[in-house]
Amino acid sequence: MKKFLRIAFLAAAAYATAASTAGVAAEPLKIGYCDWPSWAGWQIAIDKGWFKQEGVDVSFVWFDYAGSLDAFQAGKLDGDMVAMSDALALGSGGRKSTMIMLSDYSNGNDMIIGKPGIKKIADLKGKKVGVEFGLLEQLLLLDGMHKAGLTDSDVTLVNTKTSDAAEILASGQVDAVGAFQPNAGQTLERNPGSRAIYTSADQPGLIYDGLAVDPHSLSSRRDDWKKVLKVWDRVVHYVNDPATHADAVKIMSTRVGLTPPQFEPLLNGLKILDTAQSRQYFVNGSGYQSLYGSTKLVNDFSVKYGVYKTSQDITAYIDPSLVNGK
Repeated sequence: MKKFLRIAFLAAAAYATAASTAGVAAEPLKIGYCDWPSWAGWQIAIDKGWFKQEGVDVSFVWFDYAGSLDAFQAGKLDGDMVAMSDALALGSGGRKSTMIMLSDYSNGNDMIIGKPGIKKIADLKGKKVGVEFGLLEQLLLLDGMHKAGLTDSDVTLVNTKTSDAAEILASGQVDAVGAFQPNAGQTLERNPGSRAIYTSADQPGLIYDGLAVDPHSLSSRRDDWKKVLKVWDRVVHYVNDPATHADAVKIMSTRVGLTPPQFEPLLNGLKILDTAQSRQYFVNGSGYQSLYGSTKLVNDFSVKYGVYKTSQDITAYIDPSLVNGK
């Protein structure tokens, strides 16, 4: 009798465990994304039903960029599309993440934009610059200032939401702003005579963008995340294929509220990457051509200039295994 009860108990426990596991698996992966040009590519997969075809349940949540960071910080997302520098900033505040793929690196889409008469970074000495504190445009500004021989005390920073950059520059409250596309283009358009005085093209590899995920989610749902990467490859190929490029741009531009002719140039300001192309940047090395090297430089820079206080363990933020097919 005792043996029978024990077998029955174990069977019930196994059933409960399986049911619990099935319940977890049934929950969609929640991923934040915003109007950064490459990330709008996820809309192609959503509209085409590619996640269902791949057998993974995913819920994409649309934000402005800072909003997605806040949601990830609050534990409301399993993953978020972020710049590597911002993943470090989130981690410094206690919300660790792991970068499992790169979507792109910025090659001109991130800008420091000066008002008319401001022609170069050195002209900002003694001026006011609007940037969103703690985000990557502040890092871009500091990088440009460092190269121009300026210190952080040579300018006055004004906390400015990226979405408000065009309005703030037009108001005359600041002499320059930091913004990324599509807000950067709107800022230039709304401020005749303004110009980009420093961009991510001036330092390729400074800004890597990708999918950062919760480490627990990665551990417990690794196979699902592998499927997400497979879908991303399909997105990149759809964007790059001349036969489907126009449809891709139509879907992406609609998602961000632009026309295809407005959106098309934004793709030229970044290098979109599939997982095979990402692989070379996941090789541990020094310098901006390695995600590890770039992240170390960004970390050192961020601590030095007070973006956050505590140096981060770089290797804990990067997992190359999925892009390597493991």
